[in-house]
Amino acid sequence: MIDEFAKGSLHGRLRRDREALLWKLDGLAEYDVRRPLTVTGTNLLGLVKHVATVEARYFGEVFGRPSPEPLCRWQESDGGDQWATEDETREQIVGFYRRTWEHSDATIDALPLDAVGHVPWWPEPHADTNLFAVMLHVLGESIRHAGHADILREGLDGRTGLRAEYEGRVDEGARADHCARVERAARAAAAVRG
Repeated sequence: MIDEFAKGSLHGRLRRDREALLWKLDGLAEYDVRRPLTVTGTNLLGLVKHVATVEARYFGEVFGRPSPEPLCRWQESDGGDQWATEDETREQIVGFYRRTWEHSDATIDALPLDAVGHVPWWPEPHADTNLFAVMLHVLGESIRHAGHADILREGLDGRTGLRAEYEGRVDEGARADHCARVERAARAAAAVRG
């Protein structure tokens, strides 16, 4: 009984965070979803592509259920799974992510939490694992990158939040006052502690 509760809870959270990540693209121009927003080139559409690839590999290859569509290379020196080429459309990448959800959900639904999997890119002896551990791992990856997307989106247009329905009206004056207060505290602490 606890296994089904745990599985349902983890799966529900994964579904919620998938939608949160996609929401970070809403209303943005093509350039803004693609352009590098950090010195390492991190960008919103690239985060979606990366998380889709991670999920496809973990809920696919690890359990002998490979993705029905070709996957981009990942963990390569060019970071090919972390940015969109000029030939890839937003719709293609979002569509790939949504199709990955379907494939991943089928794996999660079909297997018990203790189903054995093998992660060939993990070092031995940790390469043998189970669905529970993979669900935790993928959820952690999804949450981590949704957090990155939160910060990138805030830097673009100030929008924050988990989903549109939780987004409040931004009081620019209050936001500026808060940032000024944080800046004063940082400067005061630095002056005292060096």
